[in-house]
Amino acid sequence: MARRSLEPVRRTTAAIQVLSVDEHGGQRTRPDRLATEEPLEIRIHGPREPATAVATTLRTPGHDFELALGFLFAERLLRDVHDLVQVAYCLGDDGEQEYNVVTVRVREPIVDSIVERPLTVNSSCGLCGKRTLDDLAQHCESLTSIETRVPIHVICEMASLVAAEQTVFAATGGIHAAALVSVDGSARCVREDIGRHNAVDKVVGHAFIERWLPLEDSVLFVSGRLGFELVQKAAIARIPIVCAVGAPSSMAIDTARQFGITVVAFVRDGRCNIYTSPERIIL
Repeated sequence: MARRSLEPVRRTTAAIQVLSVDEHGGQRTRPDRLATEEPLEIRIHGPREPATAVATTLRTPGHDFELALGFLFAERLLRDVHDLVQVAYCLGDDGEQEYNVVTVRVREPIVDSIVERPLTVNSSCGLCGKRTLDDLAQHCESLTSIETRVPIHVICEMASLVAAEQTVFAATGGIHAAALVSVDGSARCVREDIGRHNAVDKVVGHAFIERWLPLEDSVLFVSGRLGFELVQKAAIARIPIVCAVGAPSSMAIDTARQFGITVVAFVRDGRCNIYTSPERIIL
């Protein structure tokens, strides 16, 4: 059985003092809270191999193990929970845990299969442009045959459903959310992060740990815009419906069309736009 070391409760917000002013020259000093942003290095190794860095992402601390596992699953360095031996924070030279380094140990040698890749992932956009549609098509089957359907009222209520779970956003106003939602409208998992792609990796990582994959009976909801990399992650996790509060990009729509994913965007105020595969939405 895979082992996980204890993940501590980390501060997701930071307290500061700000000078608040208005157009009439009024000013006052008041407390405010910011979303925490810190680097997280993700390492992986197999038996008798050195731990090798795969990526460094800027993230909001919390659910770091889920983030690491979700990222490695999206990168196809983890295929199944049975591949996993242990996920833990790295120990420094002084024996203290380094809470900004997560090491994943797997059952089979893996280091030689890690292709050269950039080791810094921007917190706002993920590995943009790293993988082409042709490369994704070599590793991911079409989702066209998945018959999951969702009532339109469930889609339109998702923004309110997820917002109720966004505690860090309520405190800071500066963080993204991703959620796995069942077809009946219940939230299976909600995660927050300063990077939208990190939030998605966290919910997929949670599904990986809970052995929910593939996620053919779930909807992925994201609180911001919808870019290619998020649709890519949905395709690999086999999530047939992706919803977003913001706008989709052209590459996100091209990817969704190619892989048979339903995209619903501008989900707000009881309205939405269906861009691809509308047959999954019960009107």
